[in-house]
Amino acid sequence: MLSHLFFWFKTALQKQHELENEVFPLIKLLFFSTLLCMGYVFDFNDAIAYEEWFNNPRNRFAADLESRLMIDLLKPMRGETVLEIGCGTGASLLPFLELGLQVTGLDPSPYMLDIATKNLGNRVDLYRGFAEDLPFEDNSFNYACLITTLEFVEDPKKAVEEACRVAKDKIFIGVLNRYAIKGIQRRVKGIFSRTIYNHAHFFSIWELKQIIRPLLGNVPISWRTVCQIPAAPGRITNRIEQSTLLQKCPFGAFAGMVVTLIPRFKTRPLAMTYKRKQTTGVVAG
Repeated sequence: MLSHLFFWFKTALQKQHELENEVFPLIKLLFFSTLLCMGYVFDFNDAIAYEEWFNNPRNRFAADLESRLMIDLLKPMRGETVLEIGCGTGASLLPFLELGLQVTGLDPSPYMLDIATKNLGNRVDLYRGFAEDLPFEDNSFNYACLITTLEFVEDPKKAVEEACRVAKDKIFIGVLNRYAIKGIQRRVKGIFSRTIYNHAHFFSIWELKQIIRPLLGNVPISWRTVCQIPAAPGRITNRIEQSTLLQKCPFGAFAGMVVTLIPRFKTRPLAMTYKRKQTTGVVAG
């Protein structure tokens, strides 16, 4: 009896080992192939470098201009909900918190989320996920924002489509301008040295419209740009950058675009049954 039990146990272990050798490599392959299909994910060194970049006064001035442009275009109201897709260290979430919005952030990098948690605490809801596959229901937020996120995703069109799905009022897209002098400098620098911009795809106003129009049709779109001049922060520079006329120039280093979402309803013809009215009299001719 014991010998039969031992033989059965040994056979079961062998089958389990064979199953692990066959199935587990396949699972690992599927997992890593999924990660590769989701664009570039910032690692630990990238997260530290970005935090140091943001703490530089010159860079913070540019980031403030970008945030101000986003708020001016979105015009959010206190108590509304907003999702930032690719929230990074949470720097772009602060203006929403100051305006009294309910804020949610999502990013694929656990290192960026760690810094965001340290900076923002429990004032925001943070999730780990990818722009192309958001873990939220349809129309979950008033607004969805992609701020320098499309540059690093695998499928920009799918990322915009997902943002439109989870938002019900507007989406904001902020990108590093392909045709700005600063954008050209960043791409040239990436040829000769290793930078984060080696992994980035830069966009223009026209390219963003080419993504949005096939998805949403002729919806209202507004755009502006900032960081027009490579000057040091100061009162004069700030006044120049706030010029609405100058912001309509399509060659600023940062381009912001707001898309107003229009509800769509699927309909189908409804067959109606009715009885034909019977005539009893004779019509005079």
